Amino acid sequence: MEISVVIILIIILLFSVIFHEMAHGWMAYFLGDPTAKNAGRLTLNPAKHIDPIGTVFLPLMLLIVTLGRGPIFGWAKPVPINPFNFSNKRYDPAKVAVAGPLANILLAIIFGLILRFFHPFLPQPTILVFLYIVQINFLLAIFNLLPIPPLDGSHILFAFFPIDPKTKFLLLQYGIFILIFVLLFFGKAIFGLVNFLTQILVGKFV
Repeated sequence: MEISVVIILIIILLFSVIFHEMAHGWMAYFLGDPTAKNAGRLTLNPAKHIDPIGTVFLPLMLLIVTLGRGPIFGWAKPVPINPFNFSNKRYDPAKVAVAGPLANILLAIIFGLILRFFHPFLPQPTILVFLYIVQINFLLAIFNLLPIPPLDGSHILFAFFPIDPKTKFLLLQYGIFILIFVLLFFGKAIFGLVNFLTQILVGKFV
């Protein structure tokens, strides 16, 4: 993979995860928690969101390990949230959690529809960039909706399904190992779903 493509992928990933985290912060602010706003995190400035592991190290390692042929993903530094500021202590955290993946889905839909209806008027490099935006944002949304701690999907799981404290504690304690297991054995299925959704959205010209 050319170095220019690698740079483009990293830039797309960076701003996609930033948009994801901003959505969490804005939803929290809408629900009465100004913590992220007071911390200056409701901004697209990358310096406010970069996580050394999730934003830099992991994407670079994935590019190196897969020789640029595999998908890349990562995360930004989570925005600070104070759930004690919410009026609904059970469901408001789930609303904040789902806002991030929904923001990624929104980005995927916007750029996917542009590709679907305006691709004859777009230069090939622009088409490829928009296609990367669609795929990366679908991947981030699906990945974060997995109901495994510490991902967003776990907050939705805990809010809507009764889980006894012991089971919840075990999930929180071993969530990272469960996540690794899922990625190892179901990673291809996740990437297949990303490609399927992309194909449905943008059409068959790609």
